[in-house]
Amino acid sequence: MRRRSDYRFLVLALMWMGIIFWFSNQPRLFYLPTDWLDFLFKKGAHATAYGILWVLWWRALGGRPWWALLITVGYALSDEWHQTFVPGRHGQLLDVGIDTTGALVAMALVRYAQARLHLLQRSPSS
Repeated sequence: MRRRSDYRFLVLALMWMGIIFWFSNQPRLFYLPTDWLDFLFKKGAHATAYGILWVLWWRALGGRPWWALLITVGYALSDEWHQTFVPGRHGQLLDVGIDTTGALVAMALVRYAQARLHLLQRSPSS
């Protein structure tokens, strides 16, 4: 049985998309002192941002994980395309892959948490 859509999370998902858009629209972002640290931080931020976006859409859509994934990956694609129009930025398919990975990790964590909760609810109390 599916839960109903939650419009509070719809608003949060749209706001989060706006925040992602704002960061993508910045011609220059800060740089960390070393290339590898900068790379790890920024790619980690990508994965985290899109993991959060997946969770928000998942809740907004009443627990429909694949629809949430479709919206999240679609937005990742459109965001990278948008960056091709921002001076000083460029879109990368690698980032779409990282964004998708973040969403998939969020999905796996939610499924794991749901399975654990289900097992805890079924276990006999002492």
